[in-house]
Amino acid sequence: MRTASYTDLKNNLKGFLDGVVNDSEPLIVNRAANASVVIVPIDEWNAINETEYLMSSSEMVKRIKEAEKEMHEGKGKVISVEDLWK
Repeated sequence: MRTASYTDLKNNLKGFLDGVVNDSEPLIVNRAANASVVIVPIDEWNAINETEYLMSSSEMVKRIKEAEKEMHEGKGKVISVEDLWK
């Protein structure tokens, strides 16, 4: 994971942000008198939030584990993407 000081980030903002997006690699920004922060690509942020949401429900976790078990046992059903929302 890359790191930068606040001053480096301020002086090279475009380059650091392009690096985060192009390399899909978070950037830790160290701030001298304050807590550090992390900059992540929006896709990664959305994935983190989705995972947090799914894992926040014990019933959802149970259903995911049951589905995974069924899939490994060959009980899964192949469907097309178009049929997902029917």
